[in-house]
Amino acid sequence: MVIFTLKHASGSPEERTFLEDGRRILSAIPQVTQFRVCRQTSAKNDYAFGFSMDFASQADYDAYNAHPDHTAFVEQRWLTEVSRFLEIDFADAMR
Repeated sequence: MVIFTLKHASGSPEERTFLEDGRRILSAIPQVTQFRVCRQTSAKNDYAFGFSMDFASQADYDAYNAHPDHTAFVEQRWLTEVSRFLEIDFADAMR
């Protein structure tokens, strides 16, 4: 999961395009399951959005991280359009 705030104005076409492109590009990577685009609803933090996804294994996560579509999205979109973020990676603690 990653929570983030965009440089774009809230409700702008650029904001919507970034979120739609993120969903389209990242959810198409074969190792990704349960991809979700989330909007922050809590007043406890001020990040605006989240991308959440699941992976069947650490190997799948590693493959996603190295996938050319993921690295291109990060380099071409993320680094230029995201103002700040926090990445949170969890593994099931009860397995």
